Amino acid sequence: MNYFLPLLIFASLTLACNDDDDTLVTNDDMYFPDARGSSWETLNPASLGWDQGDLELFYSYLEDNNTRAFMVLKNGRIVIEKYWGSNLSNTAPFGAETKWYWASAGKALTATLVGIAQQEGHLRLDDKSADYLGDGWTSMSKAREELITIRHQLSMTTGINYQVPDPNCTEAVCLTYNSDPGTQWFYHNAPYSLLSEVVGNATATDYNQYTEQKIGSLIGMNGRWINTNYNNIYWSSARDMARFGLLILNRGVWNGMPILSDNNYFEQMVRPSQQLNPSYGYLWWLNGRQNIILPGMPASFDIPLSEHAPSDLFAGIGKNGQFVEVIPSQQLVVVRMGEAPDGSLVPITFHDEMWKMLSAIVR
Repeated sequence: MNYFLPLLIFASLTLACNDDDDTLVTNDDMYFPDARGSSWETLNPASLGWDQGDLELFYSYLEDNNTRAFMVLKNGRIVIEKYWGSNLSNTAPFGAETKWYWASAGKALTATLVGIAQQEGHLRLDDKSADYLGDGWTSMSKAREELITIRHQLSMTTGINYQVPDPNCTEAVCLTYNSDPGTQWFYHNAPYSLLSEVVGNATATDYNQYTEQKIGSLIGMNGRWINTNYNNIYWSSARDMARFGLLILNRGVWNGMPILSDNNYFEQMVRPSQQLNPSYGYLWWLNGRQNIILPGMPASFDIPLSEHAPSDLFAGIGKNGQFVEVIPSQQLVVVRMGEAPDGSLVPITFHDEMWKMLSAIVR
């Protein structure tokens, strides 16, 4: 990778995103934990004016709602790090080294890897997906299949029929025509899951190896993709997820080292990727927009992702409430791992209640 001086400027810049203003926030006090060690600087919540009584109530709320890990970073330093319960096998207490699934929060990691693959010249977003998946990766005609691009996969606008017995199925027989690409938004896992093959084939590198080479080894993130029911699921500790959030908070730069150095791609990734669902970028959920299409629903609702969260928040969100969230205006990264807090696959109500309480604490 070539490092150019203009790119180094972004090491101390983060972006505050909202509907009306694009404001660059400079922070010379950003901290990055050593990529080769486990030490991590901390801040006492009281030193930031966070009310301890409110925090204790908040911790009880998180525990009561099946949270296993919760972290908040401020300028890269740990302000909150709490664990409850045990790992999935119930054999050990949940702790800083416990591995847990990101579920669809891992989509945010995939979006970052696609950006890195593009900046290295392995692919372009407007390339046909068939260039990397091969002809016949769907059951459509060749003419219709060739209309689908990597950009459509990133923005959930492939037009592939989602009314199928298994929406995770990536076999050609499961991928049929519903509408032209770019005319339909639906949270369809199968076209997304195939992005790992796109990146792997474009780079001629195993997807786990590419993740480790381009991000993991550089920031100290020790996780692994595991294939389950057609889905590639990333597993790591909460601290690993927090490291990734910190990388994105600092606009793809880790302690002065550009990792995702394509600023144009970064801007597109955390902005509305299409007009159908303005609350969705390239696999990142965006707060502060006027309407949203939620997973599993074809209709749009005139609400933001979270009424009580900061408007510039953008997040990787996964099944059962796996969250990696970035708030540039407050220099925060928020991580939540755990079991489902309610009956919904993606607990939007819990997420908003969580932020209602957290917003009263963070000052």
